[in-house]
Amino acid sequence: MSTNPQEMFLEEATELLQGMEDALLDLENMPGNEDLINAIFRAAHTIKGTGGVFGFDHVEAFTHVAESVLDKVRDGEIEVDASLVAVLLKCRDHIEKLVESAVADEEIPADDVMENDAELIAELEVYLNEVSTADSDISVLDVALDKVDGTSTVETDNWHISLRFDHEVLQNGMDPLSFLRYLKRLGSLVSVTTINDNLPALSELDPELCYLGFEIDLQSESSKEEIEQVFEFVRDMSQIHILPPQANISRYAQMIDELPDDEKLVGEILVASGALTRNELDQALSYQQETEEGEIPLIGDVLVEEKRIQKEIVDIALQKQTKAKEQNSNASRSLRVDSDKLDKLINLVGELVISGATTNLQAQRLDDEQLLESTSQMSRLVEEIRDNALTLRMVQIGETFKRFQRVVRDVSKELDKNIILEISGAETELDKTVVEKIGDPLMHLVRNAMDHGIESSSERSASAKTEAGILKLNAYHDSGSIIIEVIDDGKGLSKERILAKALQKNIIDSTNNLTDKEIYRLIFEPGFSTAEKVTNLSGRGVGMDVVRRNIEALRGTVDVDSVAGEGTTVSIRLPLTLAIIDGFLVGVDEASYVIPLDSVIECIELDEQERQSAGQGYINLRGEVLPYIRLREVFDGSDKQPERESIVVVQYGTQRAGFVVDELLGELQAVIKPMGKILQGVKGISGTTILGTGNVAVILDVYNLLQRTTDQLVHHTHGSLANSAAVQASLH
Repeated sequence: MSTNPQEMFLEEATELLQGMEDALLDLENMPGNEDLINAIFRAAHTIKGTGGVFGFDHVEAFTHVAESVLDKVRDGEIEVDASLVAVLLKCRDHIEKLVESAVADEEIPADDVMENDAELIAELEVYLNEVSTADSDISVLDVALDKVDGTSTVETDNWHISLRFDHEVLQNGMDPLSFLRYLKRLGSLVSVTTINDNLPALSELDPELCYLGFEIDLQSESSKEEIEQVFEFVRDMSQIHILPPQANISRYAQMIDELPDDEKLVGEILVASGALTRNELDQALSYQQETEEGEIPLIGDVLVEEKRIQKEIVDIALQKQTKAKEQNSNASRSLRVDSDKLDKLINLVGELVISGATTNLQAQRLDDEQLLESTSQMSRLVEEIRDNALTLRMVQIGETFKRFQRVVRDVSKELDKNIILEISGAETELDKTVVEKIGDPLMHLVRNAMDHGIESSSERSASAKTEAGILKLNAYHDSGSIIIEVIDDGKGLSKERILAKALQKNIIDSTNNLTDKEIYRLIFEPGFSTAEKVTNLSGRGVGMDVVRRNIEALRGTVDVDSVAGEGTTVSIRLPLTLAIIDGFLVGVDEASYVIPLDSVIECIELDEQERQSAGQGYINLRGEVLPYIRLREVFDGSDKQPERESIVVVQYGTQRAGFVVDELLGELQAVIKPMGKILQGVKGISGTTILGTGNVAVILDVYNLLQRTTDQLVHHTHGSLANSAAVQASLH
């Protein structure tokens, strides 16, 4: 988490705006839900207040208008409907732009932003009626207290505000002067007197603590609630008294009594500022003394009524305090951490894993039992540290999925289609880095499904389908990976059109005999599109190949399955993490390779008869055909035959095959290192790692090798992935 206050505001505002968007989308379906309305109002109110404290005028001014509309919604004066939600969603987007502009230190936002500002304010003002200000100056509670009070009122027409800040207010990131500057927006500061009566001796003064207080006279037409909102962020870190114009003298007496400062000093300040006359101060002090002596100048029924009202105040305050404590308790269980710090921690853990492997290797060479036991215990601890460190970066994909609710809503209206988004598996967790980078590919797949996949309501009715199309986002774990599915119940892909387009663009030739999956994979070729017309959303053939490249950059894969007339499923398979994995180390010739352990099913010895034969590319494994490839041939190893060979049986999704290797070297923790330029784009390799010996090993891309194995079995093709010299050169 950033320590820069403005960046902290940006982070908080981003979260609040996302919550506001989610609540607005839910509110459209549940227009009477008070919790949603309150959540939206609180988000706008918090952004407005914080923006005001930072002096972000445009943020505060616009959000205030939106907040006024939301306040009337809360009071039931404005009814929630689709048009209002649409306006508020546009306001949410506009606030986001204003916040970004303010944090970027742009004194005036861009012209298009300001034009949008004026247009949205005009739309909001349609919902705002004339508000009576007859009783807006003083709250109902203030009026009630004054009616039951037997003392006279003061002459001043100004609000009086007494502030005493806790010592820790500065350490909590709050600037007392910022609240005074914000208070000036509500009116004119007639007088401000600084109180430093509690200032310690210079030798005892702590520059990180606050010793200030203020007595303020404010001329304003604002309500007490609006003035209180100025100090919302320091309510729990300060003592605040707000007295309305022409308040009863007894209220001043009570305030003087509750303040921690010397009563005479406070009284003189009130007289000097004009809040009280000398005579009114004497009355207040006299009232205070009589109250302390038990001579309360109020008749019985008036006293009872005042106590009843005061009890209500206390009850409300206690309820708010309890709720605040509960919220603080929940907040204390979590801590925001800057993602860069997490990345640094993961990198250090990775180096620790490599160092641990080196130490363990040295212990084995020395054959020292005590050292071996010590390194074994250290390895267990390192593994536990690794697992806990990786857990810190795991986040639920649900937040990413929820953002598509707005996309589906807006795009379906643009296309004039009725589309419902269904989300499942939102609790599925994966690496934060993966979540951040998968957003763009998912966006393209979702928009593509809505534009090309799901039909219009009339077309669906003609095909005996429901008028509303269903778009599903689903996530689940499988074989150490995460599967993300984008499913639509539209018209599906046309194999004939795909083949015709591929032939037209010379992507394939007429002699190719492709399976259904191979045909569907053609849509990921650069420039490939079967769209009859180009739209604002898709059809230019520049999206699906980017989707594939972005997913492969995450060491993932993407597959398509479709049934004509029923719909299409795009499945993305991604690794849970991009940092450290459990691997299975194998040796081929003089090189070492790492197979992700989650993909390994079993290891078996290659039959001698199969070894002596030319090799038909598959074996009978307990009644099932198991295709295999020799890694020696894949990576152009030497022709020298080893004394024995083994098959590592691997599985990826529903595919299963075998990798023939020379040696089985056991399990290890592999710290994934980026590949050099020579290896980038080479199919069958997903990364590299450093072994305890200091040598570099290649991490195999199981999916691509499985595809190669299947192709070899079906099409009887052979070949190599890379020249061994190039591989070895790039590794070292």
